[in-house]
Amino acid sequence: MSCINHQENCGCLQDLLSFIVKLQNCSEECEFCNNGCDKPFLGPTPNVICFNTRPVRFFRCSDGEEWELPYTFDGTTNTSSIFRVESLDGCCATCRILIPNPETTDTTSPYIATNTFFTINLDCVGAVSCLPDVSIPNL
Repeated sequence: MSCINHQENCGCLQDLLSFIVKLQNCSEECEFCNNGCDKPFLGPTPNVICFNTRPVRFFRCSDGEEWELPYTFDGTTNTSSIFRVESLDGCCATCRILIPNPETTDTTSPYIATNTFFTINLDCVGAVSCLPDVSIPNL
C-alpha cells in the first residue's frame, strides 16, 4: 500500500482525530455512546472527569508498521510510539510524544508528556489505534 497525497483521502482519520482533540479540549457535547476511538467522553464513565487524554498509535500506510519517533527526556534519548493529538490542520496532525511514567504504577497516569512535538501527514497513516483514556500531568 502506498501513501496518497490528496487532501480528501484523510477524511475518516481527520474526523476521528478532530473528535479526539475536541474531547481533550472539552469543547463538544456528545449524544451517543460506544467503546471505540470515538467514545464521546474520556475515562471509564461520563461522570469521571479526571482524564484528559486519549493516547493514540499511528501505523504507516506503506508497510503497516507502527510509527516510532525519537525524543530526549531528562538527558536520555529513546523512541516512543504513543502520542497525544494536540491539533489538526487539514490532513496534518500535530502530536506530542508520550512516554512511560517512571514514577507510577497507577493505570490512570501511565504516561508523561514530553516537550517533543511533531506533525504527521494523515495521508501516510494507514491506521490509528486508541489506547485507554488517561490523565497526563502538567499539560
